[in-house]
Amino acid sequence: MTEPGRDSGASTMVNSPANTTKVGIVGAGAMGTGIAQVAAAAGHSVLLGDATAGAVSRAQANIRSSLDKLVEKGKLDAQRRGMILSRIDFLEEPLGVDVSLYRDCSLVIEAIHEDLAAKQALFATLASVLPATAVLASNTSSLSIASIARACVHPERVIGIHFFNPAPVLPLVEIVPWLGTSPAVVDRTRTLVDSWRKTTVIAADTPGFIVNRVARPYYGEALRIHDEGIADCATIDWAMKELGGFKMGPFELMDFIGNDINFAVTRTMYESSFWEPRYKPSLTQKQLVDAGFFGRKSGRGYYRYDGSAMPAPTTDAALGGRILERVLPLLINEAAEAVLYRVASPADVDLAMMKGVNYPKGLLAWSDELGSSWAFDRLLALQAEYGEDRYRPSALLRRAAAANARLLV
Repeated sequence: MTEPGRDSGASTMVNSPANTTKVGIVGAGAMGTGIAQVAAAAGHSVLLGDATAGAVSRAQANIRSSLDKLVEKGKLDAQRRGMILSRIDFLEEPLGVDVSLYRDCSLVIEAIHEDLAAKQALFATLASVLPATAVLASNTSSLSIASIARACVHPERVIGIHFFNPAPVLPLVEIVPWLGTSPAVVDRTRTLVDSWRKTTVIAADTPGFIVNRVARPYYGEALRIHDEGIADCATIDWAMKELGGFKMGPFELMDFIGNDINFAVTRTMYESSFWEPRYKPSLTQKQLVDAGFFGRKSGRGYYRYDGSAMPAPTTDAALGGRILERVLPLLINEAAEAVLYRVASPADVDLAMMKGVNYPKGLLAWSDELGSSWAFDRLLALQAEYGEDRYRPSALLRRAAAANARLLV
């Protein structure tokens, strides 16, 4: 789940030859529901199912509510609202009973909970009933596409299609082929998702792909600053919004996402990258998760959502500058590492962070604007102070600083 953004054109029907594709969605939570709405708005027949009792009924109600709001805002007329709803077949019967209901789909997107064994079992079952030409996609935010694909017959048709929440609003979709994905499947998938008026980027099948990898310091370093007593949550949020230009501060964003989800993604990143210190989870966040303080959805996280007044930040420019100069260099460093290790192209890294989580600027372009040694010098100082590899500068930053070169090339 990610930061909310501007309204997109996903609610408008797209007249494209690709909309003859029948799309299946497995998982009727927030992500699956949003993807179903996007696909139906693009003119596709959609099947939406879930193994959890009541999930599909809730999804139907949520899509109706979402479309009603678009009608109220004048962004959708009543006739088109009815057409979109009519394209979605809400499968009330639990999915686990009969996956053959998806047998006529050309594309099936899985959007169940982040559990590798559960995803592998589902993909294996779907692969056994779908034709070999059907594309099987996962909306996973951090799990290996290769690990999911290995459970399938014809694994070459498996790919990642990672939307951001809310899917009808946020424009970015990460297209994630694994080593064995057919190039034709990559092209076919990207063309289809582009036709849904989404912004697509190609990401390597590495932990966190682009956005969830590059964004980790936004949360992790904010937590370190808090834990050291440098500033409280409200002040850190204020600094990142008012001085950095971010739409949401790290603590209000973690509460919006859900601390359980945010912590799980960080832990997955840490473990799947062989305990890379840059992704080390926070004990503070674990304590909140253990206590059930997930954020907005539970009524309490870093802040309280019970009607209590929100704490006031300390609006000190010097303190805010210190905070920004702790977090931003780590974000730039993570973007540089993603380019160095060919997770994505420089252009796609910057595009992903702006379109996926509404960063005010692409991080590589931001680094070029500040100067080739700005982030590098601050990282060296932090590494000398703390003695941790958490702050080690990327070799790409080191090269850029030495040559006074740009990162966005």
